[in-house]
Order: sequence, then C-alpha cells, then structure tokens
Amino acid sequence: MRWRTIKTKKHTKPVLSSKPKVDYAPFWPRLLGFLTDIFMIGLPISLVMMIIFGYDQMHTASGMDLLVHDANAQNNPPSPVASLMQITLFLGIYVWLWHKSGQTPGKKLAQIRVVDAKTLGNAPYWKLILRFIGYFISLITLVGFFTGLLRKDKRALHDLLSGTAVIRVP
Repeated sequence: MRWRTIKTKKHTKPVLSSKPKVDYAPFWPRLLGFLTDIFMIGLPISLVMMIIFGYDQMHTASGMDLLVHDANAQNNPPSPVASLMQITLFLGIYVWLWHKSGQTPGKKLAQIRVVDAKTLGNAPYWKLILRFIGYFISLITLVGFFTGLLRKDKRALHDLLSGTAVIRVP
C-alpha cells in the first residue's frame, strides 16, 4: 500500500446522512383523502347542525355564497351562529384527529399522514389550527392547493404556512 493512499484514508470522515428519506404524499392521494373527509366528517356535522338549528337551516346560503356575492346569500342569508358552530366543529374534529394520529378517515384511506415538517412527528395543536385556517386561504386563492404540484416536497400552501407536511405511511 502506498503512503499517499494511507494518508488520504486516515483523514477522510464517513459521511452520515443527517436527514431520513421522507416519502411525501403526492397530490392525488391528498385529494382523495380530502374529498373522503368532506363526506365522512361533513355529513355527520351537517346532521348535528340540522338537529340543533332545524331543517330550514340547511336551505340557507353557505359561507362561500357570501364570499362570491351570490344572489342566494342576499335572499336567504345564513345564521352566523350556525356558521360559526359548524366551522368550530370542523376545526375541533380535524385538529384533534390530526394531533391524535396524524390521520383523518380520508387520510387513513389514502394511507397518508399529517406531520410536523421538521420533526416528522405529531404536530402541535397550534400548527394544526394554523393548517386548518390555511385551508381557507388555499381555497380562496385556489392556487394554494396546487402549489404542491410544483414543489419537490409536495407541500401545499396550508402546509407551508403551518410548518406541516403530508407523508405516506406504509
């Protein structure tokens, strides 16, 4: 063995990978999970709202109608109490499920999970609340949901705002 070879071997340090390989969830499984959650979480909430506020409440305009200035919103405005209660129920259920296991029923079906982007563990409540609020920002801009298509880590706008990521689970 030559001296130069021994000398260079002595000074080289083994390279340790500091970041584990993360399999980020692509757009389509995320969309499947989101649409499934709308039905699996949204329908029971709608039934609860109908029981509490009556059947007539189901025929009023929605919050989206107010945002887009639909004529239905002018003629039949929604009850602010019912709207706030519905959003609060959605927020509570989503955030609790994300914090508990990282999965809602739709995400479980799609085999994906919401995690803290830095630790890849369960995200704290404040980040998950921010993520839920970010859903509305993504919805208003519409571009927010599709930013994941342009990024290597596939994080949408609401993930970037909250510091969360959606990964695949085996």
